[in-house]
Amino acid sequence: MNINEKNIKMWSTIGARATLGIAALELAKQIDNLIVLTCDVSTSAGLDRFRKTYPEKYLDLGIAEQNMIGVAAGLASENFNVITTTFAPFQTMRCCEQIKVNLGYMKQKVCMVGIASGLSLGTLGYTHCCIEDVGILRSIPEITIISPADSLETVKALEAAVKLKNSSYIRLTGASNNPIVYAKDYEFKIGKSITLKEGKDITIFCSGAMVHHSLEAAKILESKNVSSRVINMHTIKPIDKLAIEEACNTNLIVSVEEHNIAGGLGGAIAEHKSTLKKSPKQLFLGIKDAYSKGGSYKFLREKHRLTSEKIVEDIFLNLK
Repeated sequence: MNINEKNIKMWSTIGARATLGIAALELAKQIDNLIVLTCDVSTSAGLDRFRKTYPEKYLDLGIAEQNMIGVAAGLASENFNVITTTFAPFQTMRCCEQIKVNLGYMKQKVCMVGIASGLSLGTLGYTHCCIEDVGILRSIPEITIISPADSLETVKALEAAVKLKNSSYIRLTGASNNPIVYAKDYEFKIGKSITLKEGKDITIFCSGAMVHHSLEAAKILESKNVSSRVINMHTIKPIDKLAIEEACNTNLIVSVEEHNIAGGLGGAIAEHKSTLKKSPKQLFLGIKDAYSKGGSYKFLREKHRLTSEKIVEDIFLNLK
């Protein structure tokens, strides 16, 4: 994959969904046994060009997500390198039993991609928003969970996930004009978090589209004399335990995620913290275990206090 300034800007403009299609197209040139399965989302997942270029490597199952996972597991058992994708709630919740049995229990290896996770499809309501996927899949053994921070990290995550021996889930958040977190190439390793900003007072763990907003919040905090370490915890399972242990040297740990605070990134951090002899207070920022009325992506982020300004306000309330 050609990673340069021009492509990074282009991927940011089109967003993670369309970037997924570009990344899959490049992978098909390198991996002979690659096959992509979708459920009537070739356009939504940026896969129209892939479908036309590699018709023998593309299979559309229609609106039949559970069947898609069954077919994917069958292909995986015949040594195909399988990527499945559809909208996040249908990729995960609708297929939960099939993922458990065919991928977790039977250990067939499939790379699942949930497009438009979090709140980006808020105008369609919470049937299409997805604030539960991490919590559901974290409870199934043998599933790696990745939440890329921007479009470049989406490319990195897909390239890494198809090389895993076990199944994985890539959670795509944000919309088009996805803010750039990484302006140049960098080393991405599943299970290893990335420190984007050093700080000594508090540690902010974040994932997905919330990485950009957390970095913006850290700038505001710095202007108010609060030194913040910002860590992109792109892999939620397996969690980077060492990063959590090192964060316990700061006065407050904050988790920021476009997900229910129950069962998500914050919960994964807290689970490991509970095994340590000494750890600081943790602030959980995300959707507060409740559904709200639908609305635009911007409206819902404001409502659930997932903007840089609201993150700062909530941190200051917990520093007092």
